This record gives sequence, C-alpha cells and structure tokens, in this order.
Amino acid sequence: MSDLLFLRWHQIIGMEVFLRWQHPEMGLLLPADFLSMAEESGLILPIGEWVLRNACAQLRAWRGEGLPAPRVAVNLSGRELKNFRLVETIERILDETRLSPRDLEVEVTENTISGNLKIAAERFEELKRIGISIAIDDFGTGISSLRNLQRLPIDRLKIDHTFMNDLTNEENAAPIIKTIIGIAHNLGLRVIAEGVVTNEHRDFLHRQGCHEVQGYYFSRPVPAEEFRKLLSTL
Repeated sequence: MSDLLFLRWHQIIGMEVFLRWQHPEMGLLLPADFLSMAEESGLILPIGEWVLRNACAQLRAWRGEGLPAPRVAVNLSGRELKNFRLVETIERILDETRLSPRDLEVEVTENTISGNLKIAAERFEELKRIGISIAIDDFGTGISSLRNLQRLPIDRLKIDHTFMNDLTNEENAAPIIKTIIGIAHNLGLRVIAEGVVTNEHRDFLHRQGCHEVQGYYFSRPVPAEEFRKLLSTL
C-alpha cells in the first residue's frame, strides 16, 4: 500500500492499493507485466473483485484493532468500468466488511475515461449515488477535454507522477502543474500530486495550493504489515 498525505497538516488521509504478483518462477511482477493480459482475457474482473474485497477487509481489520486507518483507494480498469454489476459488487463488499461508502475511493485513469466517456459518466453517477468518491488518475497524460471533465461527477484529480520527475526547476513542468491545480480549484475538485519525493516538490506544491501529495517523500509502497506498523505510530 501507499499513503496519501494531507499537505497542510502532514496528516495521512488515505491509502492506495498497489497490486503485485509474486510469481513462483519469474519473481515479483509489477502491474505492467500482467494487467494487460488480464484485461484482454477478462480475468481482470475476478482479480479486481479480489483486490477490492481484500482491501476493504484489511481496512476493517485495522480499525478493529483500534488503528486510525483512513479511506482506501482502489483502481478500476476499463473492463471493470464497463461491468454493469460493478456497483452491486462494491455495495456487497462494503456490506460484508461493514464499511461505509465514504471509506472507499475508486480511481480511473484519464485515458480509460477518454475511450469510454459515456459508460464512465453512467457508472460514475451510480457510484456517486451510493456515496463513493471518484478520482481521475494520471491526469495530464490523456486527451480528455475540459468540457468532458466538467460533466463527470468526480471528486479529485491526481497529477501524474511524470510531471514531478521533470520538476527540477519552476520553468519546465511547473506551468503544467500550476494549470492542473488551477483547473481543479476552479471546478471545485481536490487535487493530489503523485510522485512527490523531495522537500522542493512539497514546498512548490504547497505554494500552489495542492491539497494532498503521494510519493516517496513520505513513504514508499509497503506490504500491509509494514503499513500497519506505520498506522500504529500515529
């Protein structure tokens, strides 16, 4: 898991699930190594449900121990977004784990939405009706129009980590980051910057009014047990 940090007060306000596969022969595989195959074959649907159920069960277990576990974010693929039973599945898992819809956030990449705008709008409306918050992931790398962005019932924009990689000074990636933050503010959305690794990144984003940050600056992605130790220190 990885954490989201509320920039103004340096508080952990969320965590995101990162999927890894410990293959018996090939070792640790990253999502880029197997998710496209899972998407094409349809296996992404049972995998996605397994991830969601385990994420919610882990959150419930931590809270049962009295730990201050915040909301959890889970990524959705294009095929999952098209699944007409998506909301039914989410509601069932929340009921099984005794969690509120406010405890869960779903993330969908900008490119996924660009290719499925009508379906995305319909599914997002269904998710919003039951109280699930929605974030657009990897924002700034796709081709979504601002008009489409305004029409979607979303809560957060996540600035893609590649812009942080280019932020060696405020003359290269800085104008794009400033523009995305300005768009989010004008649309009444919260904005998260991914890939934050230095004090310079943090300070720049704070000056621009970025609400939340995510990246190695605070913590690398860690297994659940290590994240539990982090929560126990709060």
